[in-house]
Amino acid sequence: MRYILLIAACLAACQQAPKADKATITEAQSVQEGEGAVYQVNPEQSMVQWIGTKPTGKHTGRFMLQKGTLYVKDSAVTGGTFTIDIQSLVDVDLAADTAMKHKLERELKGPLFFDADQYPTATFAITGINAYHPEGNEVLLKDATHTIQGNLTIKQITKNVTFPAKIVLQHDRLTANANFNIDRTLWGMTYRADKSLQDKLINSMVNIQFNITAKRQ
Repeated sequence: MRYILLIAACLAACQQAPKADKATITEAQSVQEGEGAVYQVNPEQSMVQWIGTKPTGKHTGRFMLQKGTLYVKDSAVTGGTFTIDIQSLVDVDLAADTAMKHKLERELKGPLFFDADQYPTATFAITGINAYHPEGNEVLLKDATHTIQGNLTIKQITKNVTFPAKIVLQHDRLTANANFNIDRTLWGMTYRADKSLQDKLINSMVNIQFNITAKRQ
């Protein structure tokens, strides 16, 4: 009985990826040039947040966007591309422990994870975008308006990712938000992903949230 209680306590304490929509991931798809008015992303008002988890806790951080362009025709987004600055990776939950913060950032930027020196940027290119229509289970993202498909390239590995998003277009300003989970091992980041490692495990599922603001040119 004690052994069972210990297992139950461990399972309760183990951190899982935050509850969010799980992205559908397939092989890379063809990218078509967007049509219509050009909206340039404002890097200072846009970011990509990540949350990584392990049995003993979690870490939260962010990337900044280097640049991005969206195309809008007849009030509909027709395409777009984004460049994520991998070198901008920062942890935000260890502000009180500078040594641990810098250690974690070095590890994540190192060859076991993003290998930022060799691959300083990642890209996302929209391959399809449609109005969101509920099918079966509701998505967890509140007020989702669209389903976005796009090629996500990290470390020269490209996978097509599909997820719900909320897009709002008001006059010359566009905002987009999403919250979903992806499996980091599909982009070659397999370090400590084996569940047999127990307390040394780093969850393969990573939470991604993005907030983008773009302005018409």
